[in-house]
Amino acid sequence: MRKEVVVVVSTTLAVVVVGALLKRWKRWKEQQLSQTRNIIRKFARECGTPVTKLWNVADDLVSSMEASLASSSTETTSTLNMIISNVTSLPNGEEEGLFYGVNLQGRNLLMLCARLGGKNKPISCLHREEISIPNAVLAGTTTQEVIEFVATEIAKFVSSHPENETDDAAVKKKKLGFTLSYPVDQAMPFSSTSFHQKSVNDPVRKGLVKDINRALKNRGIKIRVYALVDDTIGGLAGGRYYNRDSVAAITLGMSINAAYVETVQQDYASVLAQSSNSNEQVISVEWGNFRSPHLPLTSFDTSLDAESSNPGSAIFEKLTSGMYLGEIVRRVLLKMAQETALFRGTVPPKLMTPYSLRSPDMAAMHQDTSEDREVVAEKLKEIFGISSSSPMAREVVAEVCDIVTERGARLAGAGIVSIIKKLGRIENRKSVVTVEGGLYEHYRIFRNYLHSSVWEMLGNDLSDNVIIEHSHGGSGTGALFLAAAATHTHTQPAKS
Repeated sequence: MRKEVVVVVSTTLAVVVVGALLKRWKRWKEQQLSQTRNIIRKFARECGTPVTKLWNVADDLVSSMEASLASSSTETTSTLNMIISNVTSLPNGEEEGLFYGVNLQGRNLLMLCARLGGKNKPISCLHREEISIPNAVLAGTTTQEVIEFVATEIAKFVSSHPENETDDAAVKKKKLGFTLSYPVDQAMPFSSTSFHQKSVNDPVRKGLVKDINRALKNRGIKIRVYALVDDTIGGLAGGRYYNRDSVAAITLGMSINAAYVETVQQDYASVLAQSSNSNEQVISVEWGNFRSPHLPLTSFDTSLDAESSNPGSAIFEKLTSGMYLGEIVRRVLLKMAQETALFRGTVPPKLMTPYSLRSPDMAAMHQDTSEDREVVAEKLKEIFGISSSSPMAREVVAEVCDIVTERGARLAGAGIVSIIKKLGRIENRKSVVTVEGGLYEHYRIFRNYLHSSVWEMLGNDLSDNVIIEHSHGGSGTGALFLAAAATHTHTQPAKS
């Protein structure tokens, strides 16, 4: 009889202990969830981009653009370089024929040729060939070795895709558009970071054109480089080919930039009217370096900037480009893993690896519409080694991606509005803006946020005046349109 009483008491104690543990565990989970929600709410609040803030950013950007144009090349009144390109003529849509182009991105050389039949016809006979510049060439003691390699590959490509016209005079007039895409490796002689001068007479750029043309001539190729510019300007040329109202082009990918057509005004005459007979000048804004007290920076952005290779620089780029969006998400998730046990009480070692989350993977998680966020689970396992994540954790990941994406896209939208405002075209003229880059092309939610920000800023009455469209022909084809424009430009090639 006594033994039975002992057994009953022991069982009762066990139930009480288990119940207490369950309550404690439940209370702990609620605290962790509350802490997670607090971090998200604070982060979302700091990343907020209401219309008033977007207009403040746009107005500051306009002021920076004007200050840069009004200053001499030696003054530092603005964070924007506002590089004046040596493109003094854009296509008019009537150019026809076979054109060649080269796009250099990092260590990859993309060569293209295609036939243009006028703005009412699509691009035809498009050929692309991409090669990587060997390390042995890059390790050379002079930049001339790289130039010789590039010239040799261009010569091979042109020879394998010759012009079929029999008119030799037409062949002699062939021109080559050459564009640079960021990031261009610092070891490369074509590094865009070398082009700091606002003058179209930049000796670095002119010297490269001269050297490339000499190397092509030595190989017997009747083709000359007439433009060596940022590929965003190539996007602008493509936009202008199809629409006269195309006034700007934006790059939104691993890096960002903007280019637009500036009217030469008296205030800017000393800077702009240097080598062009036209009243228009193509300018590369270099807006990655733009900064403003109205930019919605958080502690995560501050730490990313401090630990980057260029602290204090490229602030706008670090908020809006594909190079950094995933890194901001990673930093937020790491804080949650450390402070709220987001991933079942552990901090995955791979989550501490900087830049391990790329923007395409971020987009895949963000745009996952499956019931259990299966893509999020797969990416967490693939990238961070998180083999088991709770449904709540996966929802949190998607929400963080949304906050970062919305901020970046809306700031990019404010940038577009700022250019249209700078040109004085918001209220009474149609303006076409061409956008190139993976964020816009492949990240649907980013694209939607960008469009909605422009609409919110301009309202129903004015938003129809700004038309945003994807670039024509795909990556690198801007070089072809620059070559087409060179058929009627007054700019002369560098003499060899």
